Amino acid sequence: MNSTTTAPTAPTAPAGTPTTPPTAAPGPALPPAPGTPYADALRAQAGLDWLRLNVPGHAADPQGRHPLAALLGPDALRLDFPPLLDGIDLGASSPLGEALALAAEAWGARRTWFLTNGASQGNQIASLVAPALGRVLVVQRSVHSSVVDGLVLSGLDCAFVQPSVDADQGIAHGVTAADLARTLAEHPDAAAAWVVSPSYFGAVADVSALAEAAHAAGVPLIVDEAWGSHFGFHPALPGNALSQGADLVTSSTHKLAGSLTQSAMLHLGHGPFADRLEPLVDRAFRLVQSTSASALLMASLDVARASLVAGRTAVGASVAAADAVRGLIRGRGRYRLVSDSFGRFPDIVAADPLRVAVDTRSGGIPGHEARRLLHQDHRIMVEVATDSAIVAVVGAGAAPDADRFVEALHRLPAAPAGAAADERSRLRLPPPGPARLTAREAFLSRTRTVPAREAVGMVSADTLAAYPPGIPNVLPGEVVTAEVVDFLQRTAAAPGGHVRGALDPAVSRLRVVTGEPPADAGDSAGPADAGNSAGSAGSAGSAAGGR
Repeated sequence: MNSTTTAPTAPTAPAGTPTTPPTAAPGPALPPAPGTPYADALRAQAGLDWLRLNVPGHAADPQGRHPLAALLGPDALRLDFPPLLDGIDLGASSPLGEALALAAEAWGARRTWFLTNGASQGNQIASLVAPALGRVLVVQRSVHSSVVDGLVLSGLDCAFVQPSVDADQGIAHGVTAADLARTLAEHPDAAAAWVVSPSYFGAVADVSALAEAAHAAGVPLIVDEAWGSHFGFHPALPGNALSQGADLVTSSTHKLAGSLTQSAMLHLGHGPFADRLEPLVDRAFRLVQSTSASALLMASLDVARASLVAGRTAVGASVAAADAVRGLIRGRGRYRLVSDSFGRFPDIVAADPLRVAVDTRSGGIPGHEARRLLHQDHRIMVEVATDSAIVAVVGAGAAPDADRFVEALHRLPAAPAGAAADERSRLRLPPPGPARLTAREAFLSRTRTVPAREAVGMVSADTLAAYPPGIPNVLPGEVVTAEVVDFLQRTAAAPGGHVRGALDPAVSRLRVVTGEPPADAGDSAGPADAGNSAGSAGSAGSAAGGR
């Protein structure tokens, strides 16, 4: 964990900026720091004199001659045990089971699953569960592309709730409870409601009101809280989605909570749908779980949980460091902060204090170029860039050098004083085209590849998303528009730009639907479960998954 030296407190944000957590419900209780049973069991096993004639093939290389030992050090190899070992993960009372129960307690969940393929795996699990609950998934349009991948797997139809959009910044925020309720009322066969909070830029939705709207319509609320795994672990942070009534929550623990990349968690709430959901989630989990889940990734989840629970002081220092960055930026006056305009949007009730989104165009430089120069000239990495902004994140427990970042930011070149901004050069977030097929129907249809400009007016067979943040700009089954093609090609041409799902780096070609989908393309896939039996509350599910 990094230094926890307290940074200076930032000046107060402009009026109208959401800066305090939602007050609808408290975060999880923070008991004295428990241990790390799974990580401890791995360490104990690694300390024994094993002759390893099993997988993995590096055999822990006790002499340290294996190239992996040179890269990672011998300890990482010794801790890299396969699954299904006594004293580590076998049995309901195993160290892994204890670690899962402690994670559920820490986040306020009825049950938690460890994922080793990121929160993307959690979104796929939730998608596979949904067909057992209804025929239509009511989804926030700005969901992560892994949710759309889940729609391809499940075959469900979907009805989109449009998020608010900051046209100046070209970014999508969240949805209001009223808009969600309206869409649910139009779809009495809805399976669930699915929203995102917080957004990539740190906008926090009113999850309590969204949960009330979903429950009033008789469906569970699924929350992609990938960017909020740290929520609830300090008074300065918003409460987490489970504490506000969410029923199923994906949590990308590696993002800001400190576990290793690709590790995540899936949390089941205590609400009215828990009995119905638990056996479905557990079965879907086993469909997509690796049979060789990484012990290193799961141990990092165990350690990250313990660090969050015990690390209130360290998390407070992280908030103070992020506040210091915001204060210095406001004080110098060149740049605006994206979060200072959050008060204009009715769906935003708070801002994540560990996200610092800087409107770089207000300071005379596009976001993509700012990110490139920070990386190239100053050895500073930021999380994401758009045409208009960059987003810096501060991990819960980290305390970066605020002065170094702000000084580098202000050394970036700016447009000459008095130069008129070329509005034609700005990338505007395009509206999606109309849907003609479900995601699964389009994915399984006959297709052909055409030049991107010829694809306008045709139905896309692929998901295409400017990445990060990975929010799809066109879905399988949606009509390709000229605005979307222009946006994706200009994104790809920007410094560091990338389009997930593109056939080539320049997005010069697109795959489009040419024929009818197979007769069974609309059939839903998923673990049908007509009963309401629940698994034992808080019991351990094996691990694997994560975005």
